[in-house]
Order: sequence, then C-alpha cells, then structure tokens
Amino acid sequence: MFGNLLSRLTAPQTQPLSDEDARLSLAALLVRIARSDGDYAAAEMEQIDKVLARRYGLSPFEATALRAQGEELEREAPDTVRFTRAIKEAVPYEERTGVIEALWAIALADGERDSEEDSILRMAANFLGVNDRDSALARQRVETGGA
Repeated sequence: MFGNLLSRLTAPQTQPLSDEDARLSLAALLVRIARSDGDYAAAEMEQIDKVLARRYGLSPFEATALRAQGEELEREAPDTVRFTRAIKEAVPYEERTGVIEALWAIALADGERDSEEDSILRMAANFLGVNDRDSALARQRVETGGA
C-alpha cells in the first residue's frame, strides 16, 4: 500500500515529499514514538489525533484516519532515521521545533517519561537538525501546556 513512499524513504538520496506524504510520515513517526515504550496507550492515540488535527486543520475523523494510516506505515516502514530524514526534507527548519513539540506531546501523553521514548526523541531531534537545547525547550512547553 505504501510501496512508493517507502521506496522514497529508503532511497540513498531522499527527495522532498509531497504534503500528503509528509503528513503521513509525521503520523507514522508519532506512532513510532508512542509505541517505543511497548505500551501504545489510548491516551497516546488521542494525543496523536489532536496533534494531527491541530497541525493540519483536520476534523477529528480525518485525524483518526491519518493516524490509522500512520500506524500501517509505521509497521511496514524502515528505521526512524529514514522517517526523520524525510520529514527534515519536507519541513522548513523553522517548523521543525513544532515537530519536536508534537513528538514530546505524544511521549508525555501517558503521564510518564520513558527512557526508550527519551532516546528516540533525542535521536529524532538530532536527525531533524534540532539541537538539545531547543528540544528541551519544546519539551518544557509541552509539559507546561504552552505548546
């Protein structure tokens, strides 16, 4: 189903993604973060839906459908590095901290900070070109409800 997108994600030279593919890639990355601690909780699914709806102006139904597609893509997709590379190519630098905020919102949705989620988030931030300081500030904004 996602063969064309997966082949672009695994290509040695990544190409900029269409808006639709960038949305799907972000949804899959959000799902990957949520699943990284081995507990894909309902609170995390709801948070993914909220993030997608807010970021892309989607209805609740559309956000849930995009999350479901992201779940499928995440199961079939390669490593996290390729997700972040594709998103980095598709998202202007100034918007990448917003991507990190979205990732932190998912990681913290269950009320716990997990070492696996922290590790993947640090890696994703690095591959997105967002430094540790900006990632920490994004996390703080999410924790205080400012994001």
